[in-house]
Formats: sequence, structure tokens, C-alpha cells
Amino acid sequence: MATSKTVISWILRLVAAVIMVQSLFFKFSGAEESVYIFSTLGLEPWGRIGTGVVELVAAIMLIIPRVTWLGALLGMGTMTGAIFSHLTKLGIEVKADGGQLFLYAVVTWLCCGALLLIERQRIKTFLSLTFSK
Repeated sequence: MATSKTVISWILRLVAAVIMVQSLFFKFSGAEESVYIFSTLGLEPWGRIGTGVVELVAAIMLIIPRVTWLGALLGMGTMTGAIFSHLTKLGIEVKADGGQLFLYAVVTWLCCGALLLIERQRIKTFLSLTFSK
């Protein structure tokens, strides 16, 4: 029987992964809103494509239990950049989206942060094995 910690972990993983994956179509297809965002940031087209690749990798890693923590770290870092961009250059609301993209970034950031807390023992084990030599 699954523990409540396991169930919560899977819910957090799926929410973060689904949010990141659903945005990939817009980034990779060059949708008007994505092009606008990355043009405003001075990162079009490579920032848009690169961010999409990073989000895809993070989403895949979130689903793989052994590297969930690494996916969460990558996702949290990416969403930190997105949140920072919204707060400094883009604004909370982008092209009359009602703040939806900003909200998705915050939710993903929170899910990834919670996963890092849940996975902290795995992170400590990795760090001790890596740096104990």
C-alpha cells in the first residue's frame, strides 16, 4: 500500500511535469505568445527553444524516481527564471492572459520545492557519495 508521502510526491511530480510539458507545444511551434515573451526578454528564438528543452528534460526526470530530485532542481531553477522575468520585465499578465503563465510558473516552482524537501535524504546520500572521496 502506498504511503501518503508517496501519493503526495506523485501528485507533485505529475502537476509540475504536466504544466511544463503542456507549454512545450507553444515554445516549439513558435506560438505568438511565446515569441512575444522571449523577444521581450531578448532571447528569441534560442531562449525559447532552449527553455523548452530544459523543461522537457526536467519533466522527464520528475517522473523517474531515482532522479526526481534532479528534475525538481532543474524545474525549480527554470521557474525561478520565469518568475523573475515576470516580476521584472514581462509583468504578471502577459498579452491579456490574466496572469495564467505567472501562476503556472509559481505552482510549478512550489511543486518542485516541495519535491526537493521530500527527496532531501536522496540528495544528502548523493552528495555524501559524490564528495566523500
